[in-house]
Amino acid sequence: MIVVDTSVLIDLLTGRDLPGARRLRQLEVDRTPFSLPVICCQEVLQGARDQREWALLSDYLGSQNLLFPHDSWATHFNAARIYYDCRRKGITIRSSIDCLVAQMALDEEAVVLHNDEDYERIREVRPLKTLRS
Repeated sequence: MIVVDTSVLIDLLTGRDLPGARRLRQLEVDRTPFSLPVICCQEVLQGARDQREWALLSDYLGSQNLLFPHDSWATHFNAARIYYDCRRKGITIRSSIDCLVAQMALDEEAVVLHNDEDYERIREVRPLKTLRS
């Protein structure tokens, strides 16, 4: 399975012709299964500029396959441990949400489609599979 990060979702939804957005469009055309972590949906909705955009975004996001933690405590605990382990190795992770998405992908044995350097840094401490756009 492919887990799509907010960075790629935003590129797609804003019409940017970048590799991640093109790959996500192709996944949709090919009907290749992918999931959106619910926390990424929250991040996208937080950026809505007005009620019309909120409605469009919520309709699109709500129609997708959403990824939820199987065990909320264990997922958040392990995400915190990713952040902690990175920090101990001198690796700066800018967003703890990226640690959460990474842990959810690890739990699913999935690949993260992203445009965010944090995931490549996380790979230094975890066996995270990524598709960098």
